[in-house]
Amino acid sequence: MKRLLVLGVGNLLLTDEGAGVHAVQDLAQEEEWDLSRVDFLDGATFTQDIFYIFQDYERVLVLDCVKGGREPGTIYRFTEANLRDNYEQRLSLHDIDLLDSLKMAELIGNKPELMVIGIEPLTISDWSMEMSEPVKAQYPKYLEAARREIRALLA
Repeated sequence: MKRLLVLGVGNLLLTDEGAGVHAVQDLAQEEEWDLSRVDFLDGATFTQDIFYIFQDYERVLVLDCVKGGREPGTIYRFTEANLRDNYEQRLSLHDIDLLDSLKMAELIGNKPELMVIGIEPLTISDWSMEMSEPVKAQYPKYLEAARREIRALLA
């Protein structure tokens, strides 16, 4: 069993909705990571159908855009407990699918520990593969937040 799955979630065709996928693709190219302990996966629009993948990991870090009502580019960090216990923080359909997938994974044998690093979008409905300017400006900080979390989860 590998230690960590980093799962990028979102739609690359819908502006900031693709931030998590952009991030996982960028992080996967970095030479820092011990690939015997961590996998990077583009989960696209993530459905409950990939819950079986969780069986192979102790921990899952999800990178996604998160609508929390703050300024575009705001970076969030959530645990599974944050998402499950506070209905106000069920911020996207991805989160609900994710919680359901964790439950299904648990039912078939292994439920990994979950963390989410999100970034507040400006828009998720415009057709573009480019992130909006405010999200693009904060994107390096988003990547650094993800790097810090990966390092901590692998420690």
